[in-house]
This record gives sequence, structure tokens and C-alpha cells, in this order.
Amino acid sequence: MATSSALSSAYGRPKPTGGLELWSWVFMRVSGLLLLVLALGHLVIMHLINSVDAIDYDFVARRYIGWFWRSYDLLMLVLAMVHGLNGLRVILDDYLHQPVQRRIAAWLLYGIGGALTALGIVAVVVFQPPSSVGVP
Repeated sequence: MATSSALSSAYGRPKPTGGLELWSWVFMRVSGLLLLVLALGHLVIMHLINSVDAIDYDFVARRYIGWFWRSYDLLMLVLAMVHGLNGLRVILDDYLHQPVQRRIAAWLLYGIGGALTALGIVAVVVFQPPSSVGVP
């Protein structure tokens, strides 16, 4: 039977013991669980409670009148992006061995990921439903 340290070293990545890597490891576990709950809630609301045929622009605009659904979607968006970017950072560290390559790839990852996250945040926060939404 292999021990935990043997398994960890067999995959080429030691267990984090402190600093950024430890907090990154903890964040991945916590955000993964929270994302699972948020995604399942989204699935239930969009596909089980409501008919897929009823989901259109007016449906989303009615939801975005209040702050709750905006916050829900914003939390899911930001958590998913940071969780995914952190996972890609770990993958880059595993495959890129030269410090210059790692630095360039990390800057590209953070730049593109940050821009996409900012674009998503702007879309959720700035969206203004028309006044005719909800009026039959």
C-alpha cells in the first residue's frame, strides 16, 4: 500500500506546506465545493423548476431586476474564473520548467483571464432590464 507522501511524490507535486501554495490548495477545495452547490442550484432552477423553452431574454431580465440573482451569478462567475485560472496556473507550473516560460505564460494567463472576468462582471453589474420587462 502506497503512503500519502509516496503518492504525492509519484505525481511530481509535493503537498503544500505554507504560503501561497497552501492557500491556493485550500481555495481550490473550498471554491470547488461552493461551485458544486452553485452549479447544481443553477441547474435545478434553469432546467427542472423552469422549462427550458421559457428561458429567454425576458426571463433573465426579470431575474436581474433584484440583487439576489445578480449576486448569485456574479459569485458563480468569479469563483469559476478564479478556480479555473488557479488550476491552469498549476498545470503551467507542471509543464513549463524554464522560469522565463512560466513568467510569460502566467502573465498571459492572468491578463486574458482578468480581461474575461472583468467583461463578465461588467455584463452582470451594468445590465439594465428594460422597463417593459414583466409587463404582459
